[in-house]
Amino acid sequence: MNHMTATPALTLNNGATMPALGLGVYQTPPDITADVVETALAIGYRHIDTAAAYRNEEGVGEGIRRSGLDRDDVFIETKVWISDFGYDETLHAFEKSVGKLGVDRLDLLILHQPLPSRFDLTVGAYRALEQLLADGRVRAIGVSNFLAQHLEELAAETSVVPAVNQIELHPYFQQRAVQEADAAAGTITQAWSPIGGITAYWKRGATVFDDPVLGAIGDAHGKTRAQVMLRWHLQQGRQAIPKSVRPERLRENFDVFDFELSDDELAAIDGLETGQRRGPHPRLVTLEGFARAIPEP
Repeated sequence: MNHMTATPALTLNNGATMPALGLGVYQTPPDITADVVETALAIGYRHIDTAAAYRNEEGVGEGIRRSGLDRDDVFIETKVWISDFGYDETLHAFEKSVGKLGVDRLDLLILHQPLPSRFDLTVGAYRALEQLLADGRVRAIGVSNFLAQHLEELAAETSVVPAVNQIELHPYFQQRAVQEADAAAGTITQAWSPIGGITAYWKRGATVFDDPVLGAIGDAHGKTRAQVMLRWHLQQGRQAIPKSVRPERLRENFDVFDFELSDDELAAIDGLETGQRRGPHPRLVTLEGFARAIPEP
């Protein structure tokens, strides 16, 4: 089964393949999601990453249908929100997501966050993913925003190693301990905000888009800072899901397969770590603070 046109493939720990570069649709308004997805697929993207909590799964499904591509040629990933954790609840969350997407199976289904204050519900949710995998309803399962400790605690209670762990990861925040835990387990690290868009959301401190190191590397290759960052992820074995709604940016983010960074350039990007997390800390995510009902299709 060939999921890729121009995109290199990553092989997951269960043998399934996933494009190394995909499109993220976090904060993509539901009313334009179908257009964005259709455009991205025309450019050559073959992986779309959405989530129940984004409220745009319907648009993702519509964009895929409009593309005219076979279902097997698009890798569809979505996420279960914490409000739907628990075994039976997560089985139902799957039904809600495939109902909105208009498909009968998913390529990758992951837990959107750990829920440290109710890890029993997290385990129940993951056991539901294991059941969906066993039943052939999903091709791979995984997690998101899990720290090394959460991965250990999950492994003690479940049997299927997560195929991916999707985490905030850009040059200013690299989560090396999590990357090492993922690698040790055979889990692919998937980068959200891979080009550091989250560094520009709030006007606090420097953003990657002004970084002189990234600028100099880009100038050396005739590429933008965003393209340099995506190349950094790809060469270090991570999967990246940059988000954009603008056709020219979608094209730019996909145009990263015709150049290579040197070891020195990769090391220089590694050296940009600030240690500053911009997204919510996984340990602080609670039902009280973050629950939101996920509607039926």
